Amino acid sequence: MKQFIWPLRVYWEDTDAGGIVFYANYLKFFERARTEWFRSLGYSQHVLKAETGCMFIVSHTQLKYSHPAMLDDELHISAKVTDVGGASLVIEQTASKPSPHTQEPLILCEGTIKIAWVQVGTLKPSRIPKDIIQRLI
Repeated sequence: MKQFIWPLRVYWEDTDAGGIVFYANYLKFFERARTEWFRSLGYSQHVLKAETGCMFIVSHTQLKYSHPAMLDDELHISAKVTDVGGASLVIEQTASKPSPHTQEPLILCEGTIKIAWVQVGTLKPSRIPKDIIQRLI
């Protein structure tokens, strides 16, 4: 499955009093990366909503924190689909930065995000359009 990577700089507003990224901000970083991924494939969230009457919503998250990100770090946020259901996608995401000790990136946070395709008015699940799935995988 295809992997999307989006660069992100850690700003003052992303950190706590100690200069460490506040834990909940990783969910924001992951959301921004998914949005930019969709945009890179030619999809706009608000246009999809207007044209299809449906939208993606997050239905489940699970995160594991391994190392802290700090003020001014340049991160790479990745996203890739790992499971496709009729009305949902499971996306694995990571936040990483270059490791000072090895060639491999240092994984800071990794997560599994499940998003559901739902009707705007009722929030009832709906089948994800095939063209969206084909572009993501």
